[in-house]
Amino acid sequence: MPARTFQGSLSFPQDARPALTIGNFDGVHRGHQSLLARLTERARALGVPSCVYTFEPPPRRVLQPDRCPPRMTSLRQKIELLHGQGVDLVVVEDFTIELASRPAEWFAREILGARLRPSALVVGYDFRFGRGRQGDADALAGWMPELSIEAVRPFLMPGEDRVVSSSAVREAVAQGDVTRAAALLGRPYAVEGVVIHGDARGRTIGFPTANLQTDAELLPAPGVYAVDVDVVGGAQGLRGVANLGVRPTFGKLGFAIEAHLLHFTGDLYGQTLSMRLLKRLRGEERFAGVEALVAQIHLDVAAARAVPSP
Repeated sequence: MPARTFQGSLSFPQDARPALTIGNFDGVHRGHQSLLARLTERARALGVPSCVYTFEPPPRRVLQPDRCPPRMTSLRQKIELLHGQGVDLVVVEDFTIELASRPAEWFAREILGARLRPSALVVGYDFRFGRGRQGDADALAGWMPELSIEAVRPFLMPGEDRVVSSSAVREAVAQGDVTRAAALLGRPYAVEGVVIHGDARGRTIGFPTANLQTDAELLPAPGVYAVDVDVVGGAQGLRGVANLGVRPTFGKLGFAIEAHLLHFTGDLYGQTLSMRLLKRLRGEERFAGVEALVAQIHLDVAAARAVPSP
């Protein structure tokens, strides 16, 4: 079945009868992937499409805006990742105070029973729904006894006794530990943005950079990173060295994201790049002068070349 996305449950086809899961799925990390693998397996067994029901904006952004964590993926990125995991259908529900005020039984009977009409439901071990998160899988089974409901156990990192969670990924990224973040995500953490004109300082010292303007809410700790860069709609997997920070050698010019691409000489202005962070090479430093900075950049480039491709 071709991948499709629906805006709201009222637009969902009544005859789809999918195997369904419900959640925020920020980051689509390995815990999510484990649940989605079970969902698609269940869908194949039943001969129905797999479907994710998710929300925009994230519920905490509406209910607790002062405590809402930074999101790891935009809605577009999340939908692409969900479809990339083999999910056939994605339903994006507008999350509002009105929806949040609905009791769990209303959600079960109206959203699930009348609109989405799933053949089966696959949910996480901590699944909750409805006003005040009052509903759970047991309550749902009481209201919809005909519905097959399966709760998937939490996914633990191999060799560890720690559940993979969005908060664990955010913590790793914020600390600059992009290697750990990649292990939790099952892929490198990526920052997306548009190339804008900078001050051309990199070009004057022999290392031209693409300067990224981004709406990303979660950025790694300042430092120098080995990256692979994808030009959206263009070249893919361009190895580079990226600096995230204030460039203290030049007098703290304001926070910037700059990537020097090792084997690219074209014009990228105005194009959208996805920058996958492979490894933190070092923290941001203030050098005594430009010559010392250039010498270090040569070392950074050599280190970036040596980082294996994921």
